[in-house]
Amino acid sequence: MQDTANPQATGQQALDSNYAWMRLCISLLLMIIGGSGMYMAIIVLPELQQEFGVTRADASLPYTLTMVGFGVGGVLMGRLADRYGVWLPIILGGSCLGSGFLLGAGAASLWYFSLVQGLLVGMLGSSSSFAPLMADTSLWFVKRRGIAVGIVASGNYMAGAIWPPLVRHWVDLFGWRDTMMGVGLFCMATMLPLALLLRRKVPGHSDSSATELEAAQASDPRAAQSYSAQLDQPFETVARGEQAHEKSRHSPESSLGISSSALLALLCLAGVACCVAMAMPQVHIVAYCSDLGFGAVKGAQMLSVMLAAGVVSRLIFGLISDRIGGLRTLLLGSVLQGLALLLFIPFQELGSLFIVSALFGLFQGGIVPAYAIIVREYFPPRVAATRVGIVIMFTLAGMALGGWMSGWIFDLSGSYEAAFINGIGWNLVNLIIVLGLLQRQRLMKARLMLAGRAA
Repeated sequence: MQDTANPQATGQQALDSNYAWMRLCISLLLMIIGGSGMYMAIIVLPELQQEFGVTRADASLPYTLTMVGFGVGGVLMGRLADRYGVWLPIILGGSCLGSGFLLGAGAASLWYFSLVQGLLVGMLGSSSSFAPLMADTSLWFVKRRGIAVGIVASGNYMAGAIWPPLVRHWVDLFGWRDTMMGVGLFCMATMLPLALLLRRKVPGHSDSSATELEAAQASDPRAAQSYSAQLDQPFETVARGEQAHEKSRHSPESSLGISSSALLALLCLAGVACCVAMAMPQVHIVAYCSDLGFGAVKGAQMLSVMLAAGVVSRLIFGLISDRIGGLRTLLLGSVLQGLALLLFIPFQELGSLFIVSALFGLFQGGIVPAYAIIVREYFPPRVAATRVGIVIMFTLAGMALGGWMSGWIFDLSGSYEAAFINGIGWNLVNLIIVLGLLQRQRLMKARLMLAGRAA
């Protein structure tokens, strides 16, 4: 029987509950629908170039502005979700995404279309369905937090697998303007009612994961021990009933011995570094295959294989993070991504490239969701969506920088080999940051254990 007299106990029962899993399914569906905004400008690029009479580079501007807006909007929408709940940014996002498609369908110039894409579709539309939903999902799970975040994050890749063929088919049948109008109406008709299903507030909303540990300890000491091990946080003195170090239990400084601002800055830098490396194959695999003589079609197929493997990767790494925590999961993904980048250099046959592309997707797909797990482990829930949004913004900046930098290196060197080596170098930067954070974690954990014994 549910303990209604104890809100904390009630909150703990709501976590990992059937409602939490139903909420996860709704969030996954919203991410797939909202992800349409990230791919629309790519799908209709040939039509934009032909109708407005511009170069291929100019026709790519709408996508560039969409991604810039997506990154900035993630922070804004995250702050809104922290303050009012995730349902409100989804309402705003669904309205703006649909309106952006409708206005874009009537665009008379490329600049108008680009501004609509950047502001309504990117910043105020699709951004609402990524970082805020990952952060919100992390608040509703304890034992299965990693796999839950991995599942909802896979919606971004699922959108990339679902929307392009559908929209391309509709464009061929009805034209790009009518297709955008139809997708816009669909987004508003689905996202707005789905958002209302997420109005329930997060149970036991507190300023520290330590509160969750205390509640678990009260009801089940073994569960408390398991939860402490999952987070890999230095809460052993709490589990033994010690009351010392009260302040250290409630601040990120106690976990790693650095300020929350410094930790956020390091995570942002790590996000840039890993995604500069990640961008090399994702952005240039089609051109790389064309240069090797395999053709753009084979390159597009490799990209599809890579993204499909990324969906599987996010589920697998979600399960892994439930066992070893966010930082170690990020370390594992970074090591494997560097290995896959290295394999691209010697293996240049068609069959081997397909295998390496699949491996790259499997290795890198779980990296970005790991940042959401880390933020949830080391920052208060009340700022989780904002912090996730900031880190995601920097990962997108890394993707943009990596895509441009790889092309620039190719123009200088005449081949992609140097670009792959550059990606490996940036991946090493990510590794150094994560290893440093893990070392800080071990040191602080050892110090608190000694302090607990002394007390």
